[in-house]
Amino acid sequence: MFSWWDNTTSIYFPNLGIKLANVPRGFSLFGFDIAFYGVLIAIGMLGGIMMAEWQAKRSGQNPDDYSTFALWAIPLSVIGARIYEVIFDWDYYKGNLKEIVNLRNGGLAIYGGVIVAVSFAFLYCKIKKMKGGVLVDTGILGMLVGQIIGRWGNFFNRECFGNYTDSLFAMQIQVSDGNLSSYFKPSVVSDARLAEMYAGKDNALAAIMEIRNNITMSVDGLECVQVQPTFLYEGLWNLALLIILICVWKHKKFDGEILLLYLFGYGLGRLWIEGLRTDQLFLWNTGIAVSQLLSGILVVVCGGMILFLRSRAKKKGIKPLYCDY
Repeated sequence: MFSWWDNTTSIYFPNLGIKLANVPRGFSLFGFDIAFYGVLIAIGMLGGIMMAEWQAKRSGQNPDDYSTFALWAIPLSVIGARIYEVIFDWDYYKGNLKEIVNLRNGGLAIYGGVIVAVSFAFLYCKIKKMKGGVLVDTGILGMLVGQIIGRWGNFFNRECFGNYTDSLFAMQIQVSDGNLSSYFKPSVVSDARLAEMYAGKDNALAAIMEIRNNITMSVDGLECVQVQPTFLYEGLWNLALLIILICVWKHKKFDGEILLLYLFGYGLGRLWIEGLRTDQLFLWNTGIAVSQLLSGILVVVCGGMILFLRSRAKKKGIKPLYCDY
């Protein structure tokens, strides 16, 4: 009736003295496999709705407006996140069309979800006759909660990790783990084949080769890759960002400022974290990491907009709606 699914390998944090034995990817219920990736995304969505409703009530808005918005925005955001992933990894998906609708193995790019959610927010505001800046300021806190929780799905999928490291937070994943990409298994993908696959992407190739060349032994005597747990870094960064945005809310100078601060703060963290990752999406036929490029643009553009709009609001004495409690 109930059993753990795909729990034959362990994950280690050697420099912290932590061993997580037999980490499952999910569980089976009545013969149906349910991945923790999907479960955590669902929990993140629920947590995000609760956060948006809490902030709406706290700032004198109607929480029901955000429940209704979430019913539409969440599925649209998931579709947007998947489309973004497929577009920038088309070389893989064009030969595996069935995988486009298979979300259990991951493959949701957050920037695609943000773009769709924010775009839909302004359409929703037009229909409901709400101020768009107020809605996105409130709703983006919910999206951030969803990101913090959902990112842990990458841990259970053994994905979205970074390059080789021997730092305090170094994480070891068994080479024999069936979920580990074949790129990190010299016995499966040769150096020559890997070089062919990553032609023109020298930095990414060098990072993967460094991992392959530093395969180490776990405390159990098993071959492991040793990498940066970038999902952990991003989760902690986003948690800190969420706390900052909640604290800054009552000091904002214009509606829409919280959204811009989120884009600036998340972009700044992603700019750094994306540089560590080994599973980047690239602009077509280039070695340019698309999420890192977008993050850099967001930091510059949103940072400039925040400075300009705060200065303008201060000069005009404009007070944003729903700013005080």
